[in-house]
Amino acid sequence: MYRTALRNVLAHKGRLLMTALAILLGTAFVSGTLVLSDTLGQAMKNSFAKSYTDVSVLVTDRTVGIRTGPGNLEDEKNTEKLTDAIVQQTAALPGAAKSRGVVSGFIGVSDKKGNLIGEVWSAMGGNYVPDASGKDSRYPLVEGKAPSGPKEVALDKATADKGGYHVGDTVRIARNGPALEVKLAGIVTTDDPQITSGGTLTLLDTASAQKILLTPGQYSSVSVLAKSGTTESALLDQVSNVLPKTGDFRTNTGQQLIDEQAEVIAKGTDKMKTMLLVFAIISLFVSIFIIANTFTMLVAQRTKELALLRAIGASRSQVTRSVLVEALALGVTASAAGLLAGIGIGAGMQSLIHATSPGIPTGPLLIAPTTIVVTLVVGVLVTVLSAVLPALRASRIAPVTAMSSGDQPATQKSLVIRNVVGSAFTIGGLGLVVTGAATRSSSGQVPVGAGVGLALIGIFVLLPLLSRPVIALVGPLLAKLAGTPGKLARRNAVRNPRRTAATAAALTIGLALVTGLSVLGSSVSDMVDKAVTSSMKADYDVTLATGDLTPELAAAIAKAPGVAASSPINRAFWELGGALHSVRGFDAAGFEQLVQPKMTSGSAAALKQGQILVDSNMAKKENLSVGSIVKVDYRTGGGGAASEGTVTVGGVYEGNTMISEVVMAGAEIAKHEPQAYLSEVLVKGTDGPSAALKQSIKDATGNNPVVEVKTKQDMRDEFSKMITFALNMMYGLLGMAVVIAVIGVINTLAMSVFERKREIGMLRAIGLDRRGIKRMVRLESVVISLFGAAIGVALGTFAAWAVNRTLISTLPTLTTVVPYGQLLLFLALAGLVGLVAALWPARQASKLNILVSIKTD
Repeated sequence: MYRTALRNVLAHKGRLLMTALAILLGTAFVSGTLVLSDTLGQAMKNSFAKSYTDVSVLVTDRTVGIRTGPGNLEDEKNTEKLTDAIVQQTAALPGAAKSRGVVSGFIGVSDKKGNLIGEVWSAMGGNYVPDASGKDSRYPLVEGKAPSGPKEVALDKATADKGGYHVGDTVRIARNGPALEVKLAGIVTTDDPQITSGGTLTLLDTASAQKILLTPGQYSSVSVLAKSGTTESALLDQVSNVLPKTGDFRTNTGQQLIDEQAEVIAKGTDKMKTMLLVFAIISLFVSIFIIANTFTMLVAQRTKELALLRAIGASRSQVTRSVLVEALALGVTASAAGLLAGIGIGAGMQSLIHATSPGIPTGPLLIAPTTIVVTLVVGVLVTVLSAVLPALRASRIAPVTAMSSGDQPATQKSLVIRNVVGSAFTIGGLGLVVTGAATRSSSGQVPVGAGVGLALIGIFVLLPLLSRPVIALVGPLLAKLAGTPGKLARRNAVRNPRRTAATAAALTIGLALVTGLSVLGSSVSDMVDKAVTSSMKADYDVTLATGDLTPELAAAIAKAPGVAASSPINRAFWELGGALHSVRGFDAAGFEQLVQPKMTSGSAAALKQGQILVDSNMAKKENLSVGSIVKVDYRTGGGGAASEGTVTVGGVYEGNTMISEVVMAGAEIAKHEPQAYLSEVLVKGTDGPSAALKQSIKDATGNNPVVEVKTKQDMRDEFSKMITFALNMMYGLLGMAVVIAVIGVINTLAMSVFERKREIGMLRAIGLDRRGIKRMVRLESVVISLFGAAIGVALGTFAAWAVNRTLISTLPTLTTVVPYGQLLLFLALAGLVGLVAALWPARQASKLNILVSIKTD
């Protein structure tokens, strides 16, 4: 039986080729993901480990970096800081070779056009610490000299090249205030991974760096290098003993820092790996339908052969095993090929990433034993498990009855059981979805997810039942457009509902996911668009890419020529009525000129009386109305002289994600939290938005490259780009599943043509020409593809609606927006997929010899 099974694999290798390709693509996705994530992870670990080669112990001031700058409340809470005295004390320890005070923080660099070089998050500033020779071994000079004084800086070579700067040029640098013009004294190199991967590095002398980034005499951290023979742990104990007890310091050995960094990298690569593997699993799930469909058709085509085996003594278990052995042979071969293809994909992706982002660490390709085992096991298991049901059906072929028929129709009992089970899953799943959506909160997301999964399974089971009535709807149209070939295509599509359903299911999965993502993206984009359009009267929204504006910068913007009204927006998080809420502060005098919330009661002018405005969702939840007195706990915000107080509700407005839950006069927030986070400044021009006003605002900020001046359209476009980018990435990852679905359509049609040789020969004999045969096969493919796509679009839209309902508690203005044009495009593309998939099978069908086909047994 095993030899027979292997001969069958070789005999049907042409018919199994497409199935093998589907398995290969799915397993290649898995192995490629594992190889790429392991290789990048190891390369990054090796690269970041270099950052601590000259660090045995690092002492870090925890308060630095929370909100750096003079007058920081966090800094004032701790009297002891890292100072020169601590640097000298640690350097004098018996186990220390040297000690270095480190100043670090954000400093952005502008190019000659005024734009920020690189990304904000990777723009670093620090101190250059020369030794006796006048050079800093951490940052080797390649050109020029060490920076000296507040008007000189050194840049890393990559940043200087990007900006087109040379030693002696004037460079504009900036933090969260007006930009500064300085002289480029020197150009350095560094092996810091954040810089080599595309970041920027600006170095000043220590005193200047402390003045700009911290406060004079203060360091962010102190790194200590151990003498030969002194262990890191021993040096750590020595360092800990000399540190002030009242400071908020963190001490680590160099190895601990390397281990922590490795853990962070591992978590990051694991997230990437998990996301990619989810899409790989989707691709493999689609492959299941193709594999099962292929083996079902092969069993049907070999009915007589299997019956003969039963007649000469083969048992049911032997027949079952023979089919599973075929699946095993196919799974092993295709999975091994998929492993090799995945390794190639991993290498190709690594090369692409390195070519597009040269600074990202790279290294030799890492092929872990786990990758090999997981890829082969997953591929073989998916293939064998997909063939179990066809194998069981093969074992039930009766020796006598099978000899007289080449196809065994499903029994009435099996169809009833299938439909009952499918209905139960579908109804139960849809019930869970509706129940979860009805909660209108995040607690409903679990039942919605489970319900969508159950409904998807139920619909898969019911697809054969649904195929007849749904496809029948397009019958008249096919007959009218394509005549006899159209009528035949419709009948062929519903002749074997199980086969049609299995073929369409692959497209259903892909279209359901793509549609769900599209509806969610359109809904969120519409929410933001409405919020910006309806609430913002300001001409410009001025933000700092680093996040926190200074009051001085806000004041400078207000005085800029052409500005009629402006309002810095500060933010606090306080307990109001016992619950934590986000409170945004606006300039009370200019609020109504800049912001236009839709008031349901009260007036926005109440801000001038020190009252608050609350959104309708909070008012409903907390049972508030105009005149309500609300208790406030200011301590939750981290500042303020008075710990508690009360405020009066002066108005209620419709929920708006652009405004916040609570609005208060900015001056009132400043009374209780002087260092409240200043996020943006709204600006209204005397003559509306104009290029002159925008430039005037930029000039007022000292042409700070980190300052962004955005119109309402800019804000909408920026968010739209983010949504589009995320959707395009998802579409790209789902592309593999769609490709596999196309392979399934091709495979089914090719095998169906082989199965219907005699029928096609008869059609040719009675007058249907080659063109008619091609048209018949192509239309059959298009009908099946559109059937699967339509079910997927409907299910995806419903799932997105349910998910949107669960987000209402956090996004109260979110409504479901169906992008009809996009969905119609998806259906059109599905039809095109069906047409393309049918090209080869249709050609093969039209080339069949009439007499040979009629004589086919």
